[in-house]
Amino acid sequence: MTPVATATPQTSQLGWFSRAEAWLDSKGKGAWIAAMVLGFIFVWPVGLALLFYMIWSKRMFSKSRSVSCGHRRMYTMASTGNTAFDSYRDEMIRRLEDEQKSFEEFLQRLREAKDKSEFDQFMDERERKAKETAQAETEDA
Repeated sequence: MTPVATATPQTSQLGWFSRAEAWLDSKGKGAWIAAMVLGFIFVWPVGLALLFYMIWSKRMFSKSRSVSCGHRRMYTMASTGNTAFDSYRDEMIRRLEDEQKSFEEFLQRLREAKDKSEFDQFMDERERKAKETAQAETEDA
């Protein structure tokens, strides 16, 4: 399920250039960049033409879908007109944010405890190796 509906033009009525453009548009900005790089690698004028076309058509500087989704998310936080639901939603969001914060703190404590135990294990092994080395040197002497 995609957050933004994409319109695909009728490709049977378009020429090869328009079909290629529609196909690259459906794949996203990465496909345009990959096509440009491949164009530079195999036939440099094609890569240069794609670069100029992307700049001229403003494809390089267009906003991505994730930015538009962020605006939609902010819109959903607007008041619905139902004050009971709005207060319930706000309380639930606050509670979930508190739970997320406490869970992240728990994970941080867990990481610190794991790091401490690994460090303690390292120090114990180091101390054991140092004692074995010292004991081996005294036996050799």
